[in-house]
Amino acid sequence: MILDFFRRLHGLVSDDGIRIYAPVSGKILPIEDVPDVVFSEKIAGDGIAIKPEGDRLVAPFDGTIVQVFETNHAFAIRSEKNIEVLVHFGIDTVDLRGKGFKRLAESGQKVHKGDPIIGFSLKELESAAHSTVTPVVISNLAELDVGRLNKADGEAVAGETAILTLYMNEPKEGSPSETGSAAAPAADGEEEVR
Repeated sequence: MILDFFRRLHGLVSDDGIRIYAPVSGKILPIEDVPDVVFSEKIAGDGIAIKPEGDRLVAPFDGTIVQVFETNHAFAIRSEKNIEVLVHFGIDTVDLRGKGFKRLAESGQKVHKGDPIIGFSLKELESAAHSTVTPVVISNLAELDVGRLNKADGEAVAGETAILTLYMNEPKEGSPSETGSAAAPAADGEEEVR
């Protein structure tokens, strides 16, 4: 661990973390605290949850909206690097049949980090939903070559706070990044999801 720190310090090892930003402002919670086993047991994917504030869900990175659910309580988005994230506002909110939500973007639409996807009335949903805790999970994590997933804690600001950072496994000799065809990481060692 100390050796890794000094290697990075001297630029001998790159730190190729990929960031996923908060789709909603609020308090970050462990995914295991979500009151629904589909999320707490990581059946839908791994990630975090947020106790929301504000009035909208935003894109957690630049990408394409795969789906805005019919009842507007959730959306899925895919990055250019094929990372898929599911943002699911609350628990059992599908039962509200769209009440308290407003669609602001459409499936197939290209969006940028921070673009609004779904508007919501927090006051209305706090009284009607089983829970407003909002899981944010990487739904295709098993398909990615991730060595480590760092999860933030504390408070999140929508479109500004990196809540998840993926660290990909080192490329094997002869792989695209070894031959120079992959993008280089940003100067600070991390890149935004694309």
